[in-house]
Amino acid sequence: MNRSARFLAALAVLASLTGVGCDKLRARDQLNKGVQSYRGAQYDAAIEHFKNAVNLDPNLSVAGLYLATAYAQQCVPGVDTPENTRNCNQAIDEFKKLLEKNPNDINSLKGIASLYFNMASGATKPEDKLQDLEQAKSYHEKVLQADPSDPEAYYSVAVIDWTEAYKRRMDAKTAAGIKADEPIKDKKLCSEIQSKNQQEVQEGIDDLNKAISLRKDYDDAMAYLNLLFREKADLECGDPEARKQDLAAADDWVKKTMETKKAKAEKQQGPGGIVLEQPKSGGSQ
Repeated sequence: MNRSARFLAALAVLASLTGVGCDKLRARDQLNKGVQSYRGAQYDAAIEHFKNAVNLDPNLSVAGLYLATAYAQQCVPGVDTPENTRNCNQAIDEFKKLLEKNPNDINSLKGIASLYFNMASGATKPEDKLQDLEQAKSYHEKVLQADPSDPEAYYSVAVIDWTEAYKRRMDAKTAAGIKADEPIKDKKLCSEIQSKNQQEVQEGIDDLNKAISLRKDYDDAMAYLNLLFREKADLECGDPEARKQDLAAADDWVKKTMETKKAKAEKQQGPGGIVLEQPKSGGSQ
């Protein structure tokens, strides 16, 4: 290659690198504009800016995370419409793209789990509701595989276990003409519900105990232990003493929940009952 050819080749490489550098700068600019729109609750505009940022720089993972989160903001819990389902699925798809690069990304795993749970809350078809709940549970379990010390993931799995067990029991009671607060006296029916619910109820209790061992003042987990022990009580077919013990355990968790909530409220108060500003945490549940 003569000197002139080498010079032209070098110019071509430089131009290519310059173009890449410009794209990265433009991607950052689109990201910043998207963040501004997102903070102003202008989610449609934010989505377009984040999409531009991702197209300009596919390696800008934070833009992908913001894009998924912006779509997630448009996924309304308890709403079963084609538009809402589309928004939810778009958010799930964007989170899954992030997982292709980092399969143990906790934020993406939790984001997908939350979206499926939101979709389940609005599903009108029982089969869709069950499928969405199982998907939510599956992704929370993936969170625990990546981080076994996450109390919120244990709590979330337990909430799904209770939701499924409660619905199954109530559907069976309704079909049999049994009031919600009455025990199931028909041993055959009780045995059928027991075989379907027992594993989930026990799993939920175990997971909530793990959550509380990791977060001593986890009052939401305590509240669901109350609910799960009441589910367990309805599975004690023909054993009134076991049912009595389960209900006593449930009442005990109600008491612990109230005591914990009271202690947390008092801790937030300073002298004279003034509520102190609490430091902001990175997560919520």
